[in-house]
Amino acid sequence: MHPSRVHILGGSGSGTTTLGLALSVHWAVPHADADDYYWVPTTPPFTRKRDDAERVALMREIFVGRPAWVLSGSMLGWGESVVAECDAIVFVALDPAERLRRLEAREVVRRGGLPHDDEAWHEFRTWAEGYDDPAFDGRRRAEHDRWLATIGKPVLRLDSRSTVRELVDAVCSWEHAAKPS
Repeated sequence: MHPSRVHILGGSGSGTTTLGLALSVHWAVPHADADDYYWVPTTPPFTRKRDDAERVALMREIFVGRPAWVLSGSMLGWGESVVAECDAIVFVALDPAERLRRLEAREVVRRGGLPHDDEAWHEFRTWAEGYDDPAFDGRRRAEHDRWLATIGKPVLRLDSRSTVRELVDAVCSWEHAAKPS
């Protein structure tokens, strides 16, 4: 696969942003993360959401019109018009226990330790734990799987236990990106 408009999604902690950044560097194209458009920059972060229309307008203004880019993160329920402009989609999955371990490790780096008394962290962790539960009332894998089956775009499914280099190589060697799956 050559530099294209690629959307990478999966559960929180599965490595979508890491793969997105690595692929954008490899291709020398812009990388965007859905969270950067979903949330208004605040201190502390992730406390105020942007309106759906504002998110999409900002994405269109900054990168959607370019010939190639990599976009990581889920936009189900608000960003479908942007995804419609993608050439292909990469779905990364990871064992739930490893995904949660990675999320905790990320928080240790972000905060200098696990926030044992931080209510927002506990709410986020509970939300992230629910991703693999089909009955969860929030973003979940079953919802992503249903959407991917109907999106009409080529979909490459990867297991992010692989190294970042292996994941980038898998995307770059993908032969079927021109045909919907």
